[in-house]
Amino acid sequence: MFDFLDNDWFIITLEIVFLVLIIYDIRQYIKTKKKEYITNTVLTLAFAVWTLMPMYTKYFGWEDEQKEKMLAICNDSKDSKLCNCVDESILKQYTYNEYNLLDKNASEYKEFLKDTKEDCLDDGWF
Repeated sequence: MFDFLDNDWFIITLEIVFLVLIIYDIRQYIKTKKKEYITNTVLTLAFAVWTLMPMYTKYFGWEDEQKEKMLAICNDSKDSKLCNCVDESILKQYTYNEYNLLDKNASEYKEFLKDTKEDCLDDGWF
């Protein structure tokens, strides 16, 4: 239902909204010299970091060689579209160290894979 949260365009839109809010507060502070605009700027920055950092796990948690090694396994499979979709979900959900330490037989991981495969195979709008 909330597939748009993983979409890069959603993240870019959020970044633009945060930048606009920060620029507005800075301009208002320059005009009025009221300290409340500094508080708004700091709170907006803190909220932006708190909101956007989990979405950047896919960019920080894996090095290129590690991604290529993981994605090379998909090239051998028959259903590469599903495999690539699952791999992308894993890259977004876990860092490399978390993924290596993860128990692949645990019920949490199996549930994650099941949900991810259902989401990847779902052709619906939501």
